[in-house]
Amino acid sequence: MFALISRTYATKQTTGCLFVFDGDRAIFNCKTIELPYLENEQNISCIPEGIYRVYKLHSTKHGDCFHLIDVPGREFILIHKGNYASGKNVDTRGCILPGLRFADINGDGNIDVAESTKTMKLLYEALPKTFKLIIT
Repeated sequence: MFALISRTYATKQTTGCLFVFDGDRAIFNCKTIELPYLENEQNISCIPEGIYRVYKLHSTKHGDCFHLIDVPGREFILIHKGNYASGKNVDTRGCILPGLRFADINGDGNIDVAESTKTMKLLYEALPKTFKLIIT
């Protein structure tokens, strides 16, 4: 099993589609939102494209989430619930936020992900304890 995120870069945020594969068959997909790409600068940029090892983790702050290992120049990058990667109330400092769809939830003109808590639960059920994540 592995997951793939295909990204689209913009000035304010990075949007993506995440696919979970069991062999060559896609078994789940959702949307993702991240910070814009700003040369992998900590706390203000999404992480670089690449292949990462990922482990399930339970965080006191984020609940059930996934931990990406060996991100160049970064530590403790997660996939966790959250809706906003731009605007006043940003839910990420470099992590990946999943959702079922894109929407402007808070009406600030920025793209957000909706139903992140539900999506995180579905991802946690679909993925094994450890897997490979490919980000393109």
